[in-house]
Amino acid sequence: MPAKASRAAFGEALLELGARDERIVTLDADLSKSTMTVNFAKKFPGRAFNLGIAESNMVGVAAGLALTGKIPFACSFACFVVGRFETIRISVAYTNANVKIVGTHSGIAIGEDGYSQMGLEDIACIRALPNIGIIQPADELETRQVIAHAVEHQGPLYLRLTRQNLEPVCPPDYRFQLGRWLVLRRGHDVTLIGTGGTVFNCLEAAKLLEKDGITADVINAACIKPLDDETLVRSVGRTGHVVTVEDHSIAGGLGGAVAETLADVLPMPLKRLGVQGFGESGDAKGLYAKHGLDPAGIAASVKKFLNR
Repeated sequence: MPAKASRAAFGEALLELGARDERIVTLDADLSKSTMTVNFAKKFPGRAFNLGIAESNMVGVAAGLALTGKIPFACSFACFVVGRFETIRISVAYTNANVKIVGTHSGIAIGEDGYSQMGLEDIACIRALPNIGIIQPADELETRQVIAHAVEHQGPLYLRLTRQNLEPVCPPDYRFQLGRWLVLRRGHDVTLIGTGGTVFNCLEAAKLLEKDGITADVINAACIKPLDDETLVRSVGRTGHVVTVEDHSIAGGLGGAVAETLADVLPMPLKRLGVQGFGESGDAKGLYAKHGLDPAGIAASVKKFLNR
């Protein structure tokens, strides 16, 4: 498979699933060309709703549609849709409405648009709600499976998608399961856990580390909530060190979730890599390098962490 943005894979999967299930509807806040629901709207105009630049209303309408038996995908940039946290909290979480909240353009890798458009606190917000799962697929294959799972899943979900293209990382026979992580590479010195846009970079970092005699377990943590406690504990129990890598604020994301879990069950040396402070305008590769989320930056952090 060629590299493809998870938002593009989402748009294609939704079109296929929508042809088979008339309960599926989309809601957009005037960004359907960016969230990639535009083709769904063209094919199924009676099941696609543009609410304008009014995300709170969009979330409320989505909750109402869900409570009448529809399967709504409420879509916008991650920062805009999760920025309406209060409405998500009451209309979706509190009522346990079967809404699929889709946040595209996540993280600093959206590039030149800068901080005002970057979803960097979205995982932290949604993690605080007790009943909304959080899934961030790492490539096209996984994205298609995640969307199919979301249609069948009863209850609210937050799907975090990318603007940038993602290199394929999952094997052809991979099958997504909620709450299950995928071990992509085996090692014994450190557990390297990525999610979404950073997974491929973790794999590349592992290749660099191997040249220095360091081998890494590389894990694709598509499910940020619920975490795969079993795979986490099994891996770090063997390697003794864990490094999380995410295109999200250093606070409250994947690293925070892993830290909380390990503090309860298996205290372990942990290094969290993520975005410190606010994002900024720049090209995606340059921003990843500046924040240490590129392969070289990840490898350097791991070596420093292991005193190697």
